Amino acid sequence: MKYSFHPEAEIEFIEAIEYYEERESGLGYDFAIEVYSAIERMIAFPKAWPIIEEDIRRSLVRRFPYGILYSAEKEGVCIVAVMHLHREPKYWKHRI
Repeated sequence: MKYSFHPEAEIEFIEAIEYYEERESGLGYDFAIEVYSAIERMIAFPKAWPIIEEDIRRSLVRRFPYGILYSAEKEGVCIVAVMHLHREPKYWKHRI
């Protein structure tokens, strides 16, 4: 199974990596590894996480206050947001 990022979700992901890397060298890399690990789990078990709205599910990222919002589709997982859990919860809705 494949995965893809919504363009705005990809920007969020890159900005979060940069933010953590500015805080501490190597922390951005650690964040990226945790996000990719969560993506691997989503690909292996796309229906395992709870639906939060319509067909959008949320998988939490270990060690960091982030969730990955995605939809499980026939051709793969579509990531609609890499969301900081303390951000406005519905900011991503225009992406679906």
